[in-house]
Amino acid sequence: MIEELKGEEIVQRAGGRFKLTSLIQHRMRELMEGGRPLVERRGRGDLEIVIEEIAEGKIALNMSGEVETVSDDSDE
Repeated sequence: MIEELKGEEIVQRAGGRFKLTSLIQHRMRELMEGGRPLVERRGRGDLEIVIEEIAEGKIALNMSGEVETVSDDSDE
């Protein structure tokens, strides 16, 4: 999962390297403070969970620099 950080796709999805770093930091803090993962843990650590959430497009930074859950409107 950490291999995903080497590619540009995840950087572009987050909106750049700075935003990616900020998103990882904010989401890691949320998980460490008891936030629920948006993907199955399957014995993985918090960093791996955050990377998968970003790779799957489940989280993003909003305009205030806070982590927000991205809704999937494709079912509507």
